[in-house]
Amino acid sequence: MVYKSIQRRRPFRLDTVAAIGGLLLALTLFPLRFFASQIYLNTVPILLGTACALYLIALYQENARGLPTLPAAVSMTLPSLVLSGLAGLVILTVLQGTRTPLFFGVASLLGTLLLGQILFTNDQTFKPGLVLLQVVLFAFVFRFTALYVTPGYIGIDIWTHVELTAAILEEGSLGAISDDKHFASPLYHLLVASSALLYGVPIRTALYLSVGLVMPLSVLLVYAGTNLLVAQRWATLAATCYALASHVAMWGMHLIPTSLGLVFFLAVLYALLRVMRIEYTFRDFSLLLLLSVAVILTHQVSTFIMLVLLLAAFIAQIVFVVGPLGLDRLDTSVFRAKKPVNLVGLVAFNFGFTIFVWSLTPYRQDSFLATVLSFFTQTLEESAGFLNIASDSTADSTETSTETTQTLVEQIVPYVDALGFLFLLGATFVGCLYVVHRRRAEQSVFTLLLAAAFMLVFVLGLPMFGIRNFIPTRWFAFLYAPMAILGAIGLRTLYGKLSPALVVSVLLLFVLVFPGAMIFAAESNADNPVFADQHERLAYSDAELTAAASIGELTGSPSGGDIRPDQRLHTDHPYQTLISRTGAYPSTTAATVPDGSVANHDYVVYRTTQSTEATFFRDGDGDGRIEQITRDRLCRPDQAIVYTNGEVSMCTPSPASM
Repeated sequence: MVYKSIQRRRPFRLDTVAAIGGLLLALTLFPLRFFASQIYLNTVPILLGTACALYLIALYQENARGLPTLPAAVSMTLPSLVLSGLAGLVILTVLQGTRTPLFFGVASLLGTLLLGQILFTNDQTFKPGLVLLQVVLFAFVFRFTALYVTPGYIGIDIWTHVELTAAILEEGSLGAISDDKHFASPLYHLLVASSALLYGVPIRTALYLSVGLVMPLSVLLVYAGTNLLVAQRWATLAATCYALASHVAMWGMHLIPTSLGLVFFLAVLYALLRVMRIEYTFRDFSLLLLLSVAVILTHQVSTFIMLVLLLAAFIAQIVFVVGPLGLDRLDTSVFRAKKPVNLVGLVAFNFGFTIFVWSLTPYRQDSFLATVLSFFTQTLEESAGFLNIASDSTADSTETSTETTQTLVEQIVPYVDALGFLFLLGATFVGCLYVVHRRRAEQSVFTLLLAAAFMLVFVLGLPMFGIRNFIPTRWFAFLYAPMAILGAIGLRTLYGKLSPALVVSVLLLFVLVFPGAMIFAAESNADNPVFADQHERLAYSDAELTAAASIGELTGSPSGGDIRPDQRLHTDHPYQTLISRTGAYPSTTAATVPDGSVANHDYVVYRTTQSTEATFFRDGDGDGRIEQITRDRLCRPDQAIVYTNGEVSMCTPSPASM
């Protein structure tokens, strides 16, 4: 029988069973696309099935030999091309005044050249240090060109954190933010404020010289952690994939506590892998404890994600202490045999300290812990349900698009945004199958596997049930760290097992598509979206910033309590967040513009961007949608224009109509 023939060649084992189970799971999930329209329901089953099939093929093929590599002359030229290209990106940005589609196209090509150096050069010409230098420089150039050409800041929440930092500087004490939830997690604001004092520069410059500088450098932590598990070539691959990742790039430009929390999270991940892979000392474990405390004192969402990582490490410890995966059969040629690290004390301390801090954190007239538990309970009672898929948020806003008819571009753009993630997810699936082999499994790689699995539940699983309380869009950059490591292991597996023709096809597809997919995703170009009619721009021109400040001067920046409901200011999202979060006019919200009709608000702000790019308004039912409107649909002819600078106008009731 065929079964017996296969059984004699390759006895069924845990990774084989997992691959077959993955195929069956993919077939089971495939019909869900007929019950709900959601991009991950349409793609993940196919991706999982493909990854499992490739792994099974790799099991029953001979090891690849004589894989083609680039000629030595070409390999030695690539670093010069990348460095010249990076210089060209800087010049291009300065000349054009913004990052244009041409910029992103060139950046995608440079990303392909980076991956090509790693995957298609021989051992003699591969220089990991030189590749890492290029990766870090790429991360710096890609992020700082956006910061350089953008007046003000990129993003939404950053305006709130700048105001909080300014209040701390002005008062010289944390008491200035005592009523804010960041009072108990102030490391970000203290770092920026102290940098401003130390360097004697404005807050914006201090932010870029502190958090902005460490973000590109943090990719080295991914390299260091991966290098504890695999050779340098694959560690550089993990670091490169992480540096190219869209959400990672976003937090390098939208510099908020999430950014600093991500840096500390990567440091925790590295320190955790380190204590699992070496004969650690008290100093190593103390560093791990210190870094985990730093996360708790920096950002609440980052803290929760770190706790998920630590929980995964603890479960991995239990599996290897009492489970079926003992160390007696560990293949020491793959991973060094080492007794599982006892993490009970670390996990207990971090959970206890987190609960203590969150209980003291003020949030909406209650503690942060009580408030989030209340929100979660309310969601379970009111909106949770299978395939009750919550709408995607836009920059963590609740506004969403409810259009029922979509153009071809509107249908394609979501897949472009998700393509890079899907490619890395496929490689991660292969890496997970590789490490569950009993002779390869050990605490460190099982921690990565479980952490990625748990985080995918929060990112992809819970939203299928209408649960988005955990802000899944914030998790991607953290999730990319274990995914990049496991993905590098997965590609290494295919590289060494598949036939030359098949492995070259797989690697070429990855090298050619992955960088561009990540760079053209919305998160990588929030300052000037490639698909400007589908994604809102989260940066503002000088005229738009000036208008917000002038509106504050014109109205006297009244407090929210002094503004009547009929005096609320209405404009598009995200511009309404700039006006409200800077304190120019606190009671500002998204305007309601019914289909085919005009807004019926007394106080409105129109900007020309509303007619040319993607902005959000509410429709007649109160749902958010992307729409481009003409000026007279928001600023009606019967209203008076009390401020205009050519790009932005503020309209109020006309005295003649009152």
